[in-house]
Amino acid sequence: MSTYVILYETPSYGGHHFSLHLWNLSEQVKAPFKRPKWVDELHQKKKLVDLDTVILAINSAAAAKILFERHVATRRSFVWFSIICRLLTFMWQLLAMSMASLSTLFYIILQLLHSLLSSISQSWMYITAAKIFNSTLIHIRIRCCQILYWPIFLQENGLRCLSCVEYAEKAALHKHSMWSSLFLDVLLGNLIGVALLYNAESACLWVMNFANDITNNLLRTGCVWLMGVPAGFKLNTELAGVLGMISLNAIQIWSTLWVFVGFLSIYVIKGLAISGILFGMTIPAALIIDILLLATLHVSSLHWLLSGIYSMQIQALAALWRLFRGQKWNPLRQRLDSYDYTVKQHVLGSLLFTLLLLLLPTTSVFYIFFSILNSSISLLCILIEVIISVIHATPCIKIFLWLVRRRRFPSGIWFEIVSCRSNEIDSPGICCPDKVDSPSENLQQNQSGEKSSILVSFIHSNFSSIGEVVLPHYRNVFSGVSGSFVAKSIHGVLTGNRVSSSLGTSLPPPLPWMFIPYKDYWHLCYDSILACCRT
Repeated sequence: MSTYVILYETPSYGGHHFSLHLWNLSEQVKAPFKRPKWVDELHQKKKLVDLDTVILAINSAAAAKILFERHVATRRSFVWFSIICRLLTFMWQLLAMSMASLSTLFYIILQLLHSLLSSISQSWMYITAAKIFNSTLIHIRIRCCQILYWPIFLQENGLRCLSCVEYAEKAALHKHSMWSSLFLDVLLGNLIGVALLYNAESACLWVMNFANDITNNLLRTGCVWLMGVPAGFKLNTELAGVLGMISLNAIQIWSTLWVFVGFLSIYVIKGLAISGILFGMTIPAALIIDILLLATLHVSSLHWLLSGIYSMQIQALAALWRLFRGQKWNPLRQRLDSYDYTVKQHVLGSLLFTLLLLLLPTTSVFYIFFSILNSSISLLCILIEVIISVIHATPCIKIFLWLVRRRRFPSGIWFEIVSCRSNEIDSPGICCPDKVDSPSENLQQNQSGEKSSILVSFIHSNFSSIGEVVLPHYRNVFSGVSGSFVAKSIHGVLTGNRVSSSLGTSLPPPLPWMFIPYKDYWHLCYDSILACCRT
């Protein structure tokens, strides 16, 4: 009868625990030489022990012991309480009262603003502003809900999380994930906001010069170039003149309107800086997307007009081409049916096909020019959107804990053989201290022979790499992005359809607005901070 003795370090909250979740094994735990024969035979044996239950028992027993000692210590603390502990407790209570009062003040302000916006939500001005600044409103609501719900996330999760070290670790990471992400957001917003606030005039001057260069050197010059002989192509002079004049007039009208609101640019930049300092980087970044789309409304309008003309021209050419082939599109059955056209229809179709085909290069050149401009704006908006989603999804607390204490992120176990006896005689050839990989399903009773009667091993944990900790969060960010987004965009450009300026990355889930009395909210914040002290 073989006997296994497994030694392990007692799991503790904030220290380490064991987990059977398998990741890629680290290089440091691989055996430097060929494994013994009995290890291969061990892999082929029928599993006799449920290792999941064993690991759960190890983690739960240690958690129960710590919980018991904590309750015993609290009963004795009234007798052996020192002055330093009393002072720390008083300071923590003072911090809890201060944070609860400040949070309640924010809660009152947010409730008043919410009531005000609800009262004017049906007005045309609010509806128009909501459509223009849609991205900003979404992120403002996310930030307001984070401010309102932070005491909910810091509440204790019950005895289930205290019964197992692994559950307690996961609950703590989930508890502190929101405020750590908020801290990173506010930190980046302060760094960029302070720099932008001190250089507001220089930034305003650079923005105005950049906008003038784009308008004069790119838009106006490009339209004039297209009205001539662009790249040596001979275009239809009349159609090119009409499209060019429409584009130049639209650009001139929009430039004139921006001259009257140009004095507001310095205030807009200061507003972006202040919003970044107060609320973090994501809100001014979302506001930049909306302002950019509003400032380039003339480009998107011209692109929409030319894409409509180009799309109708392509559809007409396709329909006339089917006329020559004796086919007709059946919209009810979504198929091509045979059809006998008359001679007059063929003659008229030939004239229209020739006319549209000769005008197609002129339309295509203008459409390609404005498609490139509109696609560049869309790519810039998508880049800012990805940055916002990455900031929301970055697990700051996990990265910090991984750098400080990597043992809190176990991924599988392995066994180090420390002793192996057969018939009361040591077998150093087989049982020298070594590291042997052992998946969870392969722990079983050793029945490979009578040579090994007692086996003593030490259980260790593999540790996750930083990529294994962070990548799942970033993978969730792009889970809602369609894999054919690039193909659909290219198809839309070729067929004259509009290309979306949003990638569709994931954001924090929306939360319902909180309505509780002010006094209850203050007690909720106070109890949440005290709960963090107890844990």
